[in-house]
Amino acid sequence: MNDVVITVRVPKTLKEKIGEYGIAVSEVVRKALEEEVERRRLEEARKASEGLGGFFAKIQEEEIIRSIRESRLR
Repeated sequence: MNDVVITVRVPKTLKEKIGEYGIAVSEVVRKALEEEVERRRLEEARKASEGLGGFFAKIQEEEIIRSIRESRLR
């Protein structure tokens, strides 16, 4: 098993409400962390693609067409 334990401090009143509602803390936290990691991964990819867009905008259309045609011949 490759799981690790993460400890979080919450106010006592919140802990009591969690118990009252029977919230499965580990499931909620795991899902929230997975969603946050995915959100940041997509944001990182978006920023990288913006940088590439500027790069590709500098390449002449003829050069792109030539490169595509050459790659098809291989």
